[in-house]
Amino acid sequence: MRIRRLLRTALLLLALHAAAASAAERLPALDVDLAATTVSGVSSGGYMAVQFHVAHSAMVRGVGAIAAGPYYCAQGSVFAARYNCTDPGTWTPLPPAQALAMTTAALAAGSLIDPTRDLAGSRVWLFHGTRDRTVAAPVVEALRAFYLHFVPAANIVLVRDVPAGHGMITLDAGGACAATASPFINDCDYDAAGRMLEHLLGPLALPTAAPSGRLVAFAQGEFADGDAFAIGMADAGYAYVPRACEAERCRVHVAFHGCRQNAESVGEQFVREAGYNRWADANGLVMLYPQTVARRGWGGRGGRWSFIVNPRGCWDWWGYTGSQYHTRNGAQIRAVRAMLDRLAAPRAR
Repeated sequence: MRIRRLLRTALLLLALHAAAASAAERLPALDVDLAATTVSGVSSGGYMAVQFHVAHSAMVRGVGAIAAGPYYCAQGSVFAARYNCTDPGTWTPLPPAQALAMTTAALAAGSLIDPTRDLAGSRVWLFHGTRDRTVAAPVVEALRAFYLHFVPAANIVLVRDVPAGHGMITLDAGGACAATASPFINDCDYDAAGRMLEHLLGPLALPTAAPSGRLVAFAQGEFADGDAFAIGMADAGYAYVPRACEAERCRVHVAFHGCRQNAESVGEQFVREAGYNRWADANGLVMLYPQTVARRGWGGRGGRWSFIVNPRGCWDWWGYTGSQYHTRNGAQIRAVRAMLDRLAAPRAR
């Protein structure tokens, strides 16, 4: 009986995978301006946004991070990610910002990331809620200290006076402001997406009353050597394309969800309710929402097997995809960069 149940479960998973693959389309080529790329993220997504920014600072002009810490904080250790870089203590301290800055410079010297001089013109927007008990305030302060080694202080904003829990902070969507609960979208009467984008991009038009563009579910596998699952990414990701961007050249912003906030966990709530799309409509901004998938050890697609332990569907900021996860060679960083290259490709004639 147990074997039959396992077989039924396996068949169901295969059916769901096939349904997801068939529902997804190709990410469109929209001739976006990659030189104006910005990124942001929540929690593990914040760590991922920082990694992507540092790895590709010649292209990424700004980063927003909610409840996240400095680049290469975990240094390849899941233990450090869980303790030193989330809730540091006497025996599990944060790595010194100066040491991480020196490591960053060494990675740049080895051409594993873009030259650190490219960070100098960046805009940085950071947030920590006063009710956040998941990521401690010193972690976000350490991220600011890290960036101060490369970015002028005038270009860095740290918001730390909103009584918010752990999640994406919005004007009017989600649960209670102080909560830390799925879908990790908190109604705080505070438009984090808007404040962030205004700092990263400069003066913006007011957001539209409601999004009117199209939300595209696209196949992520082609950006991951044909197997997104093998690098902890879902079969489908999302892009939001404002109507104007179907014909005009637009900028692009990448938003990385947090742990347990991917589509597998919360459906389309993050991609629809995080607060970015209304600003995107009004300001010619294509939104890219790449997606992770939870992994609990061995698993495979199409006869290809891989081993990843990431049960909460976090982005890789401690090395579950390999030792170069934080560099341009990182599997997830390469996949997202390939997505951006597709968005920047000329439109089909």
